[in-house]
Amino acid sequence: MYLQRLQQSGDFLGITRENEFTLAPEQFTLDNGTHVKVLDTGVIQFEPKDYGHKDFIFSSAVHGNETAPIEICDQLIRAIIAGTLELTHRVMFIFGNPKSINIGERFVDENLNRLFCGKHSVGEVTNPERERAKKLEEYVEAFFTAPGEGRYRAHYDLHTAIRDSKNEKFAVYPFLHGKAHKREQLQFLLSCGVQTVLLMAEPASTFSYFSSRHFGADAFTIELGKVRPFGENDMARFEKTKVTLANLISQNEVSYPPLRAEDVELFSVYRTINRQHEDFSFTFSDDVPNFTGFAKGELLGHDGGEEIRAEVEGEAIIFPNAQVALGQRALLTVIPTELSDEFI
Repeated sequence: MYLQRLQQSGDFLGITRENEFTLAPEQFTLDNGTHVKVLDTGVIQFEPKDYGHKDFIFSSAVHGNETAPIEICDQLIRAIIAGTLELTHRVMFIFGNPKSINIGERFVDENLNRLFCGKHSVGEVTNPERERAKKLEEYVEAFFTAPGEGRYRAHYDLHTAIRDSKNEKFAVYPFLHGKAHKREQLQFLLSCGVQTVLLMAEPASTFSYFSSRHFGADAFTIELGKVRPFGENDMARFEKTKVTLANLISQNEVSYPPLRAEDVELFSVYRTINRQHEDFSFTFSDDVPNFTGFAKGELLGHDGGEEIRAEVEGEAIIFPNAQVALGQRALLTVIPTELSDEFI
């Protein structure tokens, strides 16, 4: 049994990695009255005795080789169980893909972050990532709906990017289907050290979009630097993020400095390029950073016999990956936009 070890050390990450496929549910109560409930491997929730009106989900390891967010969440979980971080609000932590953590890869069979919003059940393919996505949807639904409606909900899905970025930390704001973007969420991101925000223009099958669309949560995919092995992250670079997340769950309300337009750099998606042929490649090198802009007409790549060229001046690249499966997104391109009245 792992319960005593968890109570004494708070090492939920270690327990998860040792039980990468499943973990028997357990629950216990901390000395301060916080109820701790393990739902599955990589899924643990905390509920203070007299909890406030907000519910938070912090997820990491949706891609197993993105280690800095995993370490941030590990530190927060240990602090909660040790009693050095006392909660005001309910919070669930999710280590998304434990097996991919153990092999140090982005995923095992299929990209987990393309399998939400029911995509896990499309077609006849079955694999551990699809099974995991379905379970994670169920855990999120149960967590957000158990206390009843009318509560504030947020889900911050923490990642690191495959390649370097001109903007080391950036966030992806899911498509809101006509709802207004929130200035307060930009203030939250700035407090985390995230100054660059990408506004999505269409539905997706990512974890953050799932919570945003189905439960009205304030949700982001937050990219915190570049993929590095465990032990090679300079955790001082993520201290603002860790402190901000801790404040969210331990304080009744968190106040931020006023938002100025010059403090945040906003981009909107210009187009999505999906890989359609086996013969697919980019003309730029693998070390070209995210947010690199190209001149109008400049050649970006080839898909089969078709050329991919920049269509507007300054069109910039995000998340290029020529190795994705056929039909999946190989590249986003973005253009700068302004902080406008659509932000409430």
